Amino acid sequence: MPFREVNSKMIEATVMPGQRLFSQRGAMLAYKGEVSFTPNMQGGQGGVMSMIGRRVADEATPLMTVEGSGTILFGHGGHHIQVINLTGDTLYVEADRLLAFDGTLEQGTMFMGSQGGVMGMVRGQVTGQGLFTTTLKGHGAVAVMAHGGVIEVPISPQRPVHVDPQAYVAHHGDVRNKLSTALGWRDMVGRGSGEAFQLELSGNGAVYVQASEEKL
Repeated sequence: MPFREVNSKMIEATVMPGQRLFSQRGAMLAYKGEVSFTPNMQGGQGGVMSMIGRRVADEATPLMTVEGSGTILFGHGGHHIQVINLTGDTLYVEADRLLAFDGTLEQGTMFMGSQGGVMGMVRGQVTGQGLFTTTLKGHGAVAVMAHGGVIEVPISPQRPVHVDPQAYVAHHGDVRNKLSTALGWRDMVGRGSGEAFQLELSGNGAVYVQASEEKL
């Protein structure tokens, strides 16, 4: 695994010749060794279509290609960092939450409307997240950012999970999502007023939830 958690807000990444990482621009804090940082205009292994997808959604997050031999410290904005290890499955995550990820992972984009139809599109409007989301697939590690730390909540067919859309960070597995209206829900829990929404995730997998409703 190329990432080691130094503390809740910083990770150390290791690169070796012939390997590469991708990181959000501005996320490098310090490094040792012979390491190069190159602006990446194609958004990882997803290529041009991945880049176009995020630009259409106004979600283009500039990336750096990190190569060479050495170690790098990453962190950004004092956000909490969660390292997620993928073993062949796909992670669905908002592009601006990506801190760094293994260069072996295949990156792509998914139209959120395809998961839950119109409600998937509504989700983008309600949460402030676009209609497209980034996908990372394969074997490797991903470091994502969140406010207040992250907890992984299992999802099973018998036990779907309802998440405040503002607290949603990412999910993986064979999972479908839909947005449902819960009138008065925020009033009851004291987190706002007016109409509220819940993101319902069902199937097999897990969702990552942050301990805050703040956006990055």
